[in-house]
Amino acid sequence: MASSPCGSSNFDCGLEIKTRSVEQTLIPLVSQITTLINHKDKPKKSEKTLRAIQRVGQAVSAAVGRFVGVGEAIATENEELKEEMGLACFEARKAGNAIAQLTDVSNLEQPESDGGRGTVFSDRTGMVKAARMLLSSVTKVLVLADRIVIKQIIASRNKVLVTLDQLERVSTFQEFVQIFSQFGNEMVEFAHLTGDRQNDLKDEKKKARMAAARAVLEKCTMMLLTASKTCLRHPDCESARINKDAVFQRMRCALEQVIEIVTDSRPSGEAQSGLPVSLYTGLKDFKGKVEGLRESLLGVSAESVSAQLEALLEQMEEFTDSADTSHEQRQGLLQLGSLVRQDTHALIAAWTEAQSAKAKEATEEVELAILKTCQSIGELRRELHKIAVGRATELLRQHSEHLALQALKAAGGEGNLEAVAEYARTLSEQKEQLVETCRLLCHVSGTEPLEITCIHAEETFHVIGPQIVSAAQTLALHPSSKIAKENLDVFCEAWESQLCDMAVLLREINDVFEGRRGDKKPYLSLPRPGKHSTNLKTAKAAKLDSEEQSTIAKLGLELRLLTSDVDSEVERWEDQEHDIARQSQSISSMAFSMYLFTRGEGLLKTTLDLFHQAEMLSEQGIQLCSHLHTFSAQLLDEEKAVILSESEKLAASCQQLQMGARTPVQGKSATFQKVESSIQNTKGVMTVVVFLLPVCSKLIRKYKSERSSLGSPPQNWREKRLPTPVREEATATVNGKSSNGFGVKSLEQHMASLTFLESK
Repeated sequence: MASSPCGSSNFDCGLEIKTRSVEQTLIPLVSQITTLINHKDKPKKSEKTLRAIQRVGQAVSAAVGRFVGVGEAIATENEELKEEMGLACFEARKAGNAIAQLTDVSNLEQPESDGGRGTVFSDRTGMVKAARMLLSSVTKVLVLADRIVIKQIIASRNKVLVTLDQLERVSTFQEFVQIFSQFGNEMVEFAHLTGDRQNDLKDEKKKARMAAARAVLEKCTMMLLTASKTCLRHPDCESARINKDAVFQRMRCALEQVIEIVTDSRPSGEAQSGLPVSLYTGLKDFKGKVEGLRESLLGVSAESVSAQLEALLEQMEEFTDSADTSHEQRQGLLQLGSLVRQDTHALIAAWTEAQSAKAKEATEEVELAILKTCQSIGELRRELHKIAVGRATELLRQHSEHLALQALKAAGGEGNLEAVAEYARTLSEQKEQLVETCRLLCHVSGTEPLEITCIHAEETFHVIGPQIVSAAQTLALHPSSKIAKENLDVFCEAWESQLCDMAVLLREINDVFEGRRGDKKPYLSLPRPGKHSTNLKTAKAAKLDSEEQSTIAKLGLELRLLTSDVDSEVERWEDQEHDIARQSQSISSMAFSMYLFTRGEGLLKTTLDLFHQAEMLSEQGIQLCSHLHTFSAQLLDEEKAVILSESEKLAASCQQLQMGARTPVQGKSATFQKVESSIQNTKGVMTVVVFLLPVCSKLIRKYKSERSSLGSPPQNWREKRLPTPVREEATATVNGKSSNGFGVKSLEQHMASLTFLESK
């Protein structure tokens, strides 16, 4: 089965499918159509076979009828799609009826001379034609319905922009509070819609861009609150105005980026040159071209190979020209670049000689030259990676104590403008180092999504640095202002948060380079501005001493073993994008970060970080319970009871973990007991997850197998869910009634009835 049904040669519907929900909805239909078309023609057919084929045809027609009903209801509610949707629905219904007629057993009882119509056996051309029309029209209905989701996101963005403009112009606190409350509700709606869309996108590059834009909006919402309040409190302060304006500008840019992604328009500021985004991508393409020379002794220009190499070596100047690159590193890179050039020229010479001799395949000299060139390319890539990652690691170590931020806070609180200016220069130097390092990391990131994350980190440091300075200047001018102090704290927290994100990014780049984890995206939740619970905000962050670290080590090791068990079970799933598998993997990744804390490693540095992580893990566990309840609705009573029983255990463990993490404690001994309890309760959650994963996987495989039998009851899996469905509010019923319009999910629910039609 092709991953993109509409892209197959047999069913080319000419429509690009950009979301997983549309693709997954089409898969069962493609399967059933393929079953009908590929059914072997036999001279003699049993009554049982004939009746089975008829049931398939009738079921397809009935399912399409229900599906078309939803499409027609969408057309009624959305005037701009009425004509296109109506035509697509008409074609789908016509094709469904044709399939029912072609599989009608009663036709066989009429002699062909008496005008009896053909069947799937005697009129295969008619079946293929009907199948093509059905798949094409159903796909068009789904893609048109997907436009409604895009329309909802655009409408939500427009509401946010209007309120944002109102917020920017307010002049009183009372007016600000009223409008900000409305703005908050609109941002929550926008976050839901864009979050669903992000998860639904097939293109990993677009998904990474969406994640970056949404991260900006999340962080900027808190900044907007404090920056606006500071400006209202100190309306004549120029630095406060500059600080606020920068936040509003960044939010508008992020909102625009989201719309560019969902409408598939060209990103503003996209590179116009033909050069690759990164050296990694360029070297990978170049290596592919080098290896391709053995298959292309004719029709390839040696000049193009040489020109591509020179362009890459020119890009490498970002490393060699950097002031932070040591003399030894610079010389090493230049030597490796010369070696790649030398080996490439030798390859071109051998290849040209083989061309002159009119060799039909690569000569031994060409093969040897290709191997040498590829080897030198690999050495150059390893050295670039070593330099970029080494510099990033050193910078993170240097800035782990956030001394410049602390100094700025102190100078601002003392009203010392000269000291603020001095420490602002220090922070500006750090910013430039981090920006350049992010640029180098982009060159060695290894995947396009990670390249985008590097660019996002670079932009964040570039923007937040000056914002911290303007916030510090405002505090220095008004040292007794609590709101100015709070504002500076928020921007400093955003800087610290981005450093944490950079550490995660660095680990992912290393994982890709060393061949670990592949494209998996571990879920790691760290404290964010405005995201702590009330108790955690007032609690004192502390680190475990060596004795406590030793005591907790055994519990930590047990937790580590459980995370390994969960990861192993997830690896066994056929569909690792299934809600249950993905949620379990997220929980395991968070538990692993808690294990690292027990070793004094990882990004959870203090007990405060640990408790916040425990609380976030419990929330993920409760979401998993929700997925399990949805899954259990598909099962028979006995199987359902097992899943619900374990789900209740999981919910109880999560609630216990959550309550423990939120309970305030005082004193070193009580804090350590809370740490111990959090690890122990996390073990309880993981134990249930380890048990549930193989059980759910087995049941899914069982029903997949039974689904291929015509005698299987459809109700057991009729409620099959997409990996990332549109929000519940966007669903609709066949009669067209809904409170918030229609979306792909409503169509999927009716289309899911096709899943029981597979036959052997």
